[in-house]
Amino acid sequence: MRVLAAPDKFKASLTGLEAAQCLADGWRSVFPGDTVRLLPIADGGEGTAEIVCNARRGTWIELAAEDPLGRRVRARYASFEDAGVRTAVIEMSEVSGLWRLRREERSVLDATTRGTGQLLLHAIRELGAQRIILGLGGSATNDGGAGLAAALGFRLLDAAGEEIPPSPRHLPALARIERPPDLAVPPILIASDVTNPLLGDRGATAVYGPQKGLRPEERAPVEAALAHYADIVERDLGRRRRDTPGAGAAGGLGFGLLTFCGAEVRSGFELIADLIDLEAAIRECDLVLTGEGSLDGQTLEGKGPAGVGLLARRLGRRCAAFGGRIVPSVEAELRHVFDAVLPIAPGPIRFEDSVARGGDLLRAAAARAARWLALGRTLER
Repeated sequence: MRVLAAPDKFKASLTGLEAAQCLADGWRSVFPGDTVRLLPIADGGEGTAEIVCNARRGTWIELAAEDPLGRRVRARYASFEDAGVRTAVIEMSEVSGLWRLRREERSVLDATTRGTGQLLLHAIRELGAQRIILGLGGSATNDGGAGLAAALGFRLLDAAGEEIPPSPRHLPALARIERPPDLAVPPILIASDVTNPLLGDRGATAVYGPQKGLRPEERAPVEAALAHYADIVERDLGRRRRDTPGAGAAGGLGFGLLTFCGAEVRSGFELIADLIDLEAAIRECDLVLTGEGSLDGQTLEGKGPAGVGLLARRLGRRCAAFGGRIVPSVEAELRHVFDAVLPIAPGPIRFEDSVARGGDLLRAAAARAARWLALGRTLER
């Protein structure tokens, strides 16, 4: 049998590549003669650049950049060439991600995306990228992309003509924006499945702010700061992108990329699936193994494993999904996407234990699924 291991990451436990290896090891422990191909997936969040770099045999570019609070850190992005087109793949979480901060350091008022802008500027001017794919997800920021704009050379000025720090704490003082004189930006594709606008009850601050350290009393001031910023952007740059689906992604970095770079939002899963030739890989296999840390309502809203399951179904291939957690209220719907929905633990388990033992549990779950087939049973909806 030809098996394709195409999972997403198991957040806080396993990367996509590690999860794929665990699925392969578990399966081969029962069927050592089967061919198992590892092709982990992503939807624009953490791990996207690594997955694309591996699939396209790209290279890594390393440089110093600023973390969300302005400290210099080492960061990297991927690069590959296809048909003479040099493409850079950047994850905003690499340098502006929540993982860069300790819990007590999280500050929506002070964090910025300047570091992501520094990676982007390096890809434009030093690498000479002709196309850029920028994955949004896991951000520690809520600056509407103001930090990215500042790194690219846009001047954020107060009434006295002095530059202001590009953070929500200082955006209320923004009086005008000046364009850089010599910035030429290649096509930028935003890899994200978030459809939230910049502002409002479904906006960046309201929906994602709390997980980044936003306190209840800060919500109104931060929302007002972003609204003022969006007004100045519209007046000085002539672009209204605050209501564009995806503008609220990564604390409004989607808005910044749409506004300052003329970027295009694409489905993260579909874009990455195309880059790694996922459809061809599924056509060549008999069974697909996928999964992620939590199979839940968000899975059904366009996340990677559901995309794998639906593509496998369209191509007439069986697909089993493994989850560290499977939410009972959506299990019936999940079974319309996957041929089998399998928990990685054989029984009830604490979340902390599931995370700590993720690799062992996933290997054992893949072996159980293989033994199930060895007994003559089939994976059916």
